[in-house]
Amino acid sequence: MTTRTAEHTTFVIERRLKAPVARVFRAWSMPESKRQWFACHGDWAPLEYALDFRPGGTERNYVADTDGLLHAYDAHYIDIVPDTRIVYAYEMKLGQTRISASLATVTFKAAPGGTKMIFTEQVVFLDGYPDNGARLQGTKIGLDNLELFLEREMSPLH
Repeated sequence: MTTRTAEHTTFVIERRLKAPVARVFRAWSMPESKRQWFACHGDWAPLEYALDFRPGGTERNYVADTDGLLHAYDAHYIDIVPDTRIVYAYEMKLGQTRISASLATVTFKAAPGGTKMIFTEQVVFLDGYPDNGARLQGTKIGLDNLELFLEREMSPLH
């Protein structure tokens, strides 16, 4: 019998990005941009991606890890204020097992040399899922990828 548990945590990641607010916001809102950076494991196989970026819209990112296990991300956009904030809720599944549900808020403010972006996630890990900091680490890697994406895009050689 499965033990039913709910373990809550919140984390905040602040980044100073060398791109204007409008450019950073576009990287979150345009499917062709977000698909390029929104991953934390470059060696996993993409299976399905879709982004309908609007309040009430959805996002889906399904990938298979190196063992072929499905990692499913399904999000629902709640609040979007262009160039200011994004609020969305999402669930994660491993195979067919829901492992977490989250509320995420991303804020954007102009700062010297670019943008101050703050990512806040309130997450509940379900039924004993042993995260051990992997969500925070994966999110940091994804935001590192965003930073690299913005730098490549703004490079004169791009």
